[in-house]
Amino acid sequence: MRRRIKFITSFFYLGHSPFMPGTIGSLGGLVVYFLVRNNEILYAFSILFLFFLGVLFAGEAEKIYKRKDAGMIVIDEACGMLISLFFVPYSLFAVILGFLLFRVLDILKPWPARRMERLTGSSGIMFDDIVAALYTNFILQIIIRILISRLG
Repeated sequence: MRRRIKFITSFFYLGHSPFMPGTIGSLGGLVVYFLVRNNEILYAFSILFLFFLGVLFAGEAEKIYKRKDAGMIVIDEACGMLISLFFVPYSLFAVILGFLLFRVLDILKPWPARRMERLTGSSGIMFDDIVAALYTNFILQIIIRILISRLG
């Protein structure tokens, strides 16, 4: 079971990358995004599925790794990346900007993300990234709509 928990929470072992595991986990989320972006039901299900897997197993992974919000746990970044781009009109510009914004906001942890990070177990791991993703989505929605209105 420990191996399954590591596999799930490290998002197919992407979190074991020696170089920026959170960023690599976010890129893993982008792979899922490109697979599901044209099917809103599958897209929404993917977000919910990753979120629930994270809530179920991230706290257990912390115990396995013996570290609070261990860097190897990146299911939160993968889920956050999907939320960041949910219902954002597709363009390569939006995907790249969304990726960069999410990574910056995930690192900076604007209110209330930092507060969420203090929660124990799975909640602390998942919810700070969810907040960063919601901020990212909101900012992207505004930027894309402004650009569309100016160009169209």
